[in-house]
Amino acid sequence: MVKKSSVSIDEDGVQKSAVLLMALEEDDAAVLLSKLPPRYVEAVSLAIAQIDDIPGEVQEEVIQEFFGGQPSSLIHACGGLERAKTLVRKALGKDAADMLAILQQTIESLPFGFLQKTDPQNILSFITEEHPQTIAVVICHVPPAIGAGVLNGLPQQKQLAVIRRIAQMGQTSPEAIADIERALEFRMSMVMHQSFQKSGGVPAVAEILNVTDRATERMVLENLGKDNPELVEEIRRLMFVFEDIQKLGDKDIQTLLKNVETNQWAMALKGSSNALQEKIMKNMSQRASEILKEEMGFLGKVKLSDVEAVQQKIVDIVRGLEESGQLQRPGSDGEEEFVA
Repeated sequence: MVKKSSVSIDEDGVQKSAVLLMALEEDDAAVLLSKLPPRYVEAVSLAIAQIDDIPGEVQEEVIQEFFGGQPSSLIHACGGLERAKTLVRKALGKDAADMLAILQQTIESLPFGFLQKTDPQNILSFITEEHPQTIAVVICHVPPAIGAGVLNGLPQQKQLAVIRRIAQMGQTSPEAIADIERALEFRMSMVMHQSFQKSGGVPAVAEILNVTDRATERMVLENLGKDNPELVEEIRRLMFVFEDIQKLGDKDIQTLLKNVETNQWAMALKGSSNALQEKIMKNMSQRASEILKEEMGFLGKVKLSDVEAVQQKIVDIVRGLEESGQLQRPGSDGEEEFVA
C-alpha cells in the first residue's frame, strides 16, 4: 500500500495493525490487542504511541485491506502514548505493568523523544536559524504532524533546502543524532523552564488567601463571586481540605460533630491521618467513639473516590458553619490572634 499521509505503513503490518486498532472503539481494540503475542503487543502499542492522528482515507484503506469491504463506520482515530497505555491496560489487565514500563522506557529512549508532544511553534523558535541539515534531522525524528508544522513555519527558501536534505538523507550516524538531540534539549529545557514554569493558577490563589487576614479573604472572594462564582467555589475547595479539620479547636470540633452523621465520619476517617482520627474521637463520648471505631471496622476496604466524596461533604459543612458564624476556621499559622 502506498503511503498517503502522515502514517508510514511498513511491510510487516505492525503499523497497519496500529491504524486498525486506533480506528476501532477502545474496548473492541483492547480485545483484539489482548489476542496478540506479547512481542506484537509491544510493537503495536509502540506504533500507536508514536502516531497522533490518522486521516480518514488511510483508515479506510487499512480497514478495507483487513476486511475486504467498505467499513460501516469510522471513528476519529487518534493515538499517542496515553491511548497506547489505555489499550494495554484494558487488554492485559493485571499483567499490564511490565508492558507499560517497557512502552514508557522505549518512548523515552527514542531520539528526540522529548519533542513527541511539543508544539511545532515552540520547536521552530529554537531551530529556525539552524543549518538545513540539522533541521532535516529533527523533522525526521518527530511525529509527521509536528514535522509538517515545523516545515510550514520555515521561510520558503529554507523549506526547499530542508526538503532536499530529507530526500537525500540516508543513514545518519547515531553520534550526530545524539549531539543534535542533547544540544536542542539543553537549550529548550533552559528557556522553557524559565518561561513556562507554573507560577499561578487557582492553587496559587488558594495558598495566598490562606495566609491573608479574614477581611481581605472575604473581600476578594465576594468580589470574585460577582463575576465568576464557579471560580470562587474552586478556590474555596482548595483553601481548606479535610485534614485541616485537626487545626480546629475542640469547641469547634464539637460543633462540627453535631452536624455530621457517624456513618459519614466512619467513611471519611478511613482515608485520614491517625492525628485527625484521634482529634475527632477525643471530642466524642467514649460510647460514641467506640461506635465510630466499630463502623469503620465494618466498612472494610472502600474506594478512595467514595472516601474523598464524603470528606468533601464534611469540608462543605465546615465552610457552611463558618459562614454562619458557628465555628472559626484557623489560619495556616494555627490559632487566631486575640487583642484586648
